[in-house]
Amino acid sequence: MEEPKYRIRALHTPDTVTVYQAYRPEIGLAAARDGRFPAVWKRDRMTWIKPSFLWMMYRSGWGEKEGQETVLAVEITREGFEWALRNACLSHYARGFHPDRATWQRQLREAPARVQWDPERDPHLRPLPYRSLQLGLSGEASRAYADAWTVGITDVTGLAHEVHGLVRAGDLEAAGRLLPREEPYPTPDGLLGHLLVQEPATETAKLKSPVPSTP
Repeated sequence: MEEPKYRIRALHTPDTVTVYQAYRPEIGLAAARDGRFPAVWKRDRMTWIKPSFLWMMYRSGWGEKEGQETVLAVEITREGFEWALRNACLSHYARGFHPDRATWQRQLREAPARVQWDPERDPHLRPLPYRSLQLGLSGEASRAYADAWTVGITDVTGLAHEVHGLVRAGDLEAAGRLLPREEPYPTPDGLLGHLLVQEPATETAKLKSPVPSTP
């Protein structure tokens, strides 16, 4: 069955979804040790979360790029994740999708989250013909992510290196068995319509609703 161009694929449970980030060890190791982001993690800066393990491997060079040596699997509440999606706008202007550039720019300034759809990656980190979600969080969304939505944080740097070693050795079957099981994420009506360029803009880019604050 052919993959749709836009789909969220993630490791998820009925209550949580796992996303990936990579940090320098001073932040990443402390976050994994304590199960929460340390005080030095800047809560007022935009942070990008990725449900795709292989896209995180592409971005971090298998956890070997400078400043991204510690790869984290961050389990967050589905309530928080979906609030961010409902209140997000696209990170780029799309002619014919947005009413005009000025409207999009205003949405971008006001929205607490933004979305990019980048090519998903195969185990060799080559681009695939379908897209993977990147979700940027700022302001209230970034603070809620760090201090309310996060359920657990796991250091998966060792897994990244092990999978990379198997890929380099040509054992894709063994590498595949180690990869997180990322299944299509359920998308109820209204969750993604305002973020899919090929579809009519049936949702506004920002819906006012209380920020979920508890797991």
